[in-house]
Amino acid sequence: MHKDQIKGAAKDAAGSVKEGVGKATGNDRMAAEGASERVAGKVQKGVGGLKDAARQALKN
Repeated sequence: MHKDQIKGAAKDAAGSVKEGVGKATGNDRMAAEGASERVAGKVQKGVGGLKDAARQALKN
C-alpha cells in the first residue's frame, strides 16, 4: 500500500465528517469544503493505487 493511499483515505474520511457537520448545522461553506476534501482524498487514493501498481509491474 502506497502512502498516498493512506493519506487519501484520511483526507476522504475527514472531508466526509466535515461535509456532514456542515449539512447538519446548515453551514453551506463547510459542507462544500468537506465535499471538496472528500474528492481530493479519492483522487489521492487513486494516484497512490497507480503508483503501487506501477511499482509492482516494474518489480515483476
